[in-house]
Amino acid sequence: MNKLKFGIVGAGGIAQAYAQAFNESNCCDLIAVADVRPEAASALAEIVGGMSYNDYKQLADVELDAVIVATPPATHPEIACFFMERGTPVLCEKPLCTNVADAEKMIATAALNNVLFTMASKFRYCDDVVKAKGIIASGVLGEVLQFENAFTAKVDMSKRWNSDAELSGGGVLIDNGTHSVDIIRYFLGAIDSVLVVDAGGTQGLSVDENVKMFAKTREGVTASVDLTWGINKELPYFISVYGTNGTLHIGWRESKYKTNSSPDWTVFGSGYDKVASFKGKIENFGDALRGKAELLIKPEDALASVQVIEAAYRSMNQNLWQPVVEKAAAAN
Repeated sequence: MNKLKFGIVGAGGIAQAYAQAFNESNCCDLIAVADVRPEAASALAEIVGGMSYNDYKQLADVELDAVIVATPPATHPEIACFFMERGTPVLCEKPLCTNVADAEKMIATAALNNVLFTMASKFRYCDDVVKAKGIIASGVLGEVLQFENAFTAKVDMSKRWNSDAELSGGGVLIDNGTHSVDIIRYFLGAIDSVLVVDAGGTQGLSVDENVKMFAKTREGVTASVDLTWGINKELPYFISVYGTNGTLHIGWRESKYKTNSSPDWTVFGSGYDKVASFKGKIENFGDALRGKAELLIKPEDALASVQVIEAAYRSMNQNLWQPVVEKAAAAN
């Protein structure tokens, strides 16, 4: 089977992880890289043995099966719609965009042009996360009472686009919080309301860098989220699930669960593998293009992530619980 040909717009840090994943993929090739910084595009293209361009519009002249958009969120709608209007499927990095109106426009453009489109959120493709969902669904932990998620690393964001609100749409809440929202929805279903508290910062950024988020699901489960760029908590687990019959932890280096009736933990995974998760993203999209699989993250999931984050910023600014209004995505 011939490999699917991908192009990528953006040659920053995320693109480096994609390059590694493509070099390990048996079904997908990265053959074209576009970035406004020619030297960055050229360097990434060299890693994957592809061609480089200094304008994303030049990729329209390259024979591609799909394009990955890996630029700052504010640029996603323009770039994604450019390709979808020309019939090219798009896998767009998270955050999908900076507001609900743009998300709806992107999804409508995909539907109008009958092309595959979705958001790339790496943790859905982590083996331990997928296994954990199965363990919880089996009922071994009983009814889920509490769900915790934490992304708590100290990272200097002072010189990165992530701290430029015009490009990013916000700070750590939209950046890492988009992962959190998708994780919560993956395990627990739709989110009904959110409460967010800004816990201050250490880097003097103009955007949020240290927040606490609480989310109530439609099924009545409360999820708590700890997000920071300013504190290195070195937590061994990024997801913890507490049920009536047991506890489950998904970690960076080990994942395990234990029932209340057992003194021992059962280890079910070796932790988070970044390259494997990125490989999962591109190969799920590739399989969906070939009609061999469904997208793990559908357009309605991508739209919901933006709807929840938008509500989260309203909550943070007003210091009140805010409802999440999930409008349906256009059919793709």
